[in-house]
Amino acid sequence: MSVELVHPEGVHRVDVHHQVADTRGTRTVYLAGQVSWDLEGNLVGRGDVAAQAERCYLNVVAALDAVGATASDLAKVVVYIVDLDETRAEQFVAGRTRAAAALGVEFRQPSTWIGVTALAAPGYLVEVDAVAVLS
Repeated sequence: MSVELVHPEGVHRVDVHHQVADTRGTRTVYLAGQVSWDLEGNLVGRGDVAAQAERCYLNVVAALDAVGATASDLAKVVVYIVDLDETRAEQFVAGRTRAAAALGVEFRQPSTWIGVTALAAPGYLVEVDAVAVLS
């Protein structure tokens, strides 16, 4: 495995992700930020943070698959959420959890969540940017 997820002793442990990804791969994959669009470029989940988060993660895994990578190769995820607050954070986790269940994977990589005022197109509430490392 090229990515080992770690909960360090000296850092507060959170339930939604690990604090550290220790990578030992030879190949790094950078994904463009994934939004909740379908194959035709249509917005999925208008007004629904959970639905958009779910679709973003499905798109992340599809992008990884295109280069022979999997969700377990993810080393770091940055999430952008429009008007981020506690409710939207909970909705985001619910959508990410649905995507993980549908794919049979876990999304526990180190992550940073950033509240923004808007994304690239009207209606988009979530964008997921990811880096994967493969051996």
